[in-house]
Amino acid sequence: MSISYFMEASRKARLYGGMNADARRAERRLRLIDAAIEVYGEVGYRGATVKAICEAAELTERYFYESFANSEALLIAAYTHVVGRLHEEMAAAANAAGTDSEARLLATLTLYFTRLKEHPKPARVFLLEISGISPAVDAVKLDALRTFSDILVPPPVDPKRHDKDPSAALLPIGMVGAVVSIALRWVSKHYPQPVDEVVAIAAAFCRVAFDGTKSGTFLRSV
Repeated sequence: MSISYFMEASRKARLYGGMNADARRAERRLRLIDAAIEVYGEVGYRGATVKAICEAAELTERYFYESFANSEALLIAAYTHVVGRLHEEMAAAANAAGTDSEARLLATLTLYFTRLKEHPKPARVFLLEISGISPAVDAVKLDALRTFSDILVPPPVDPKRHDKDPSAALLPIGMVGAVVSIALRWVSKHYPQPVDEVVAIAAAFCRVAFDGTKSGTFLRSV
């Protein structure tokens, strides 16, 4: 038999269901992340176990530790997965709204609160299950808030403004914190207000940041 025959046989041996080993590992990792979001959404992070997540993913615990060092690493991966997709959709909504800052703001906030209501289990991961776990988790959350801030309140054209006036950087972060706090209460109370009403309230906070970044005035009298 030719060398090419053995090479082809070896290649096929590395494939399973049309995927090579790396692709199968990535697919298992995603299954665990999706299962974690489901389980966290039902019982919370602190109530979840590796066994329950593996059962939901239809995988053994061996495959859990293939992808994650511990439960906290999975939580971070689930959080990053949820917010990454959400931020991509928010940025797309902002870009689709054009250059008008008010239209971009309303489009972005409408997308944000609509997705939270449409997907309550990921919303719980995004808002409720990520707080107070560890410094490592807090650092990931802070990075996500910065990205959220840049989408909602784009940085000033002159980046040196932040060096001249530290409030220029703090105000947008504060406004995003207000939006997230509104969302947290809304989600935890099971969405008592309609989306458009919550958007109007959150937009009022964000407009302060927009006005500040445009004018360079950051509530110095406060």
